[in-house]
Amino acid sequence: MSTIRLLVLGAVRQHGRTHGYQVRNDLEYWGAHEWSNAKPGSIYHALKQLAKQGALLAHEVAPSTAGGPPRTEYELTPAGEEEYVRLLREALSSYNQKPDVLSAALGFMVDLPRAEAAALLRDRLGKLTAWRGSVTEYYVPEGGPGELGHIGEIMDMWVHSADADAEWTRGLISRIEGGAYAFAGEGERFVGVLGEGEPNPYAPPR
Repeated sequence: MSTIRLLVLGAVRQHGRTHGYQVRNDLEYWGAHEWSNAKPGSIYHALKQLAKQGALLAHEVAPSTAGGPPRTEYELTPAGEEEYVRLLREALSSYNQKPDVLSAALGFMVDLPRAEAAALLRDRLGKLTAWRGSVTEYYVPEGGPGELGHIGEIMDMWVHSADADAEWTRGLISRIEGGAYAFAGEGERFVGVLGEGEPNPYAPPR
């Protein structure tokens, strides 16, 4: 699962057509530089690779009147749209201990129909439950983590993290099924992007 591909495709899609600096600004606005590998170099590299692979269409924009270099703007191709939806579905339904996968999926989940988003999260919950079962069956001794010395605390942390994750996921499913947020086909949705030239209050020092 490539989180950076999902993030970049989703960010471009929300604008329709945009340039690399705007994509970077949006992802920093979401704090993605803190919880994923969406650093400036990886963002620009992903844009170029996705264009090379046919998922994005690159447009060379004329230089500014001030004499700056030409700027490249990007938009999704039909293949890019297909790849975006595939990655989003995979990220929302998978159980992965790396937080960037789920974080990216949550940022774009409203691009799916409400019922589908809830179903994918239920699938994720099932995988999480199965993963927890495998840990408790093979790695956590009946006498508690201390039987394995301090290393047992690793497994104990996994189990507690899985329990908290499952509780949170059930809560999110309940909120979605209860009508929270506007999903695809339900009218105007919240889009967390910055306007052209709008300063980002959460940008890291540059």
